[in-house]
Amino acid sequence: MASSDVARQPDKGARPLSLAGHVGFDSLPDQLVNKSICQGFCFNILCIGETGIGKSTLMDTLFNTNFENFESSHFEPQVKLRAQTYDLQETNVRLRLTVVNTVGFGDQMNKQDSYQPVVDYIDKQFESYLQEELKIKRSLHNYHDSRVHACLYFISPSGHSLKSLDLVTMKKLDSKVNIIPVIAKADTISKSELHKFKIKIMSELVSNGVQIYQFPLDDETVAKVNTTMNGHLPFAVVGSTEEVCVGNKMVKARQYPWGVVQVENEQHCDFVKLREMLICVNMEDLREQTHSRHYELYRRCKLEEMGFKDTDPECKPVSLQQTYEAKRQEFLLELQRREDEMRQIFVQRVKEKEAELKEAERELQSRFEQLKRRHAEEKATLEEKKRLFEEDQSSFNKRKAATQLLQAQNMTANGKKDKDRKNSGFM
Repeated sequence: MASSDVARQPDKGARPLSLAGHVGFDSLPDQLVNKSICQGFCFNILCIGETGIGKSTLMDTLFNTNFENFESSHFEPQVKLRAQTYDLQETNVRLRLTVVNTVGFGDQMNKQDSYQPVVDYIDKQFESYLQEELKIKRSLHNYHDSRVHACLYFISPSGHSLKSLDLVTMKKLDSKVNIIPVIAKADTISKSELHKFKIKIMSELVSNGVQIYQFPLDDETVAKVNTTMNGHLPFAVVGSTEEVCVGNKMVKARQYPWGVVQVENEQHCDFVKLREMLICVNMEDLREQTHSRHYELYRRCKLEEMGFKDTDPECKPVSLQQTYEAKRQEFLLELQRREDEMRQIFVQRVKEKEAELKEAERELQSRFEQLKRRHAEEKATLEEKKRLFEEDQSSFNKRKAATQLLQAQNMTANGKKDKDRKNSGFM
């Protein structure tokens, strides 16, 4: 075969061949199943709803166990998210389940930003996975995937319409997570009211452009049941971990004075439908949708913010190396521009500082000359005062000497007179 034929062969597509005998690669599905069972699975559920609406009870009922639950009050100052991870096992299949509960959702007077902590939490999990992907030495095979795979949005059974908070929250989340709306405590309203309420909810979701999770129809084995279940959304559920004797067997139910509501009776609520769709039929699709749709959207937006693109302005493919070199060159040019700008700013500030110092020097010189003149004037004044003082002192000394001389003469004269009087007395 010529080299040109070899180069053109990939463009023609693969050529089908028949095998002469058994090879063994038909065991690949079994190998994949065995490897998956050995590694185990993870599934993360986000429960959004008001305090006391039955989120924890429904989780306990769904997985037929008692999770660690914490009592929450209606007086939380802000919405918080509490994530708890559990290791479950059914036969030989291990599941790492993370249940994320919204604490204080809808309890504040100002509910304007109640959805923001939920959005931040989902984005944080996406960012953690993206950072792990971008590492040079990755370990995704044993990385604990904390991305939210399913969001059970609990709707209060008012029987009227969705609250504004519900619509705003679901609209903010529909591009980030698979939303499955459920009507909580569905045993508090009649069947006719429940049917009208479901129609009203779906109508409001469609009119407000909220995209909820639709069970997939591309797999022929589950397309029929998923089509039927899509028509039952939102599911009206009742949760209970208590067992009540009905007939000759114990069933999970809620006991009321007027009767018993059986959790697993499809005539009473949609709990069985929710469990089948969420866990038994579509759990893997929820995981795939999270990775291929929601995470890919987040990843693409983040990489575009960082400047990475698949094509150039001429719609030609661009490799990661080319993008890196272009960003590196752009960064170096920006760095050079900022360096020049900083240098100019530095030179300008040096000039301004020099001008300030020269001005300060002139002011100091002026003050020095002024002080020097004042000092000379004060010195001249003091010299003049000193001269006058010395003249006064000299004049004073002269007067003092004259006075002393006069006093001495007077004393001499007085002494002579006294002596003459004494002499005349003896005679």
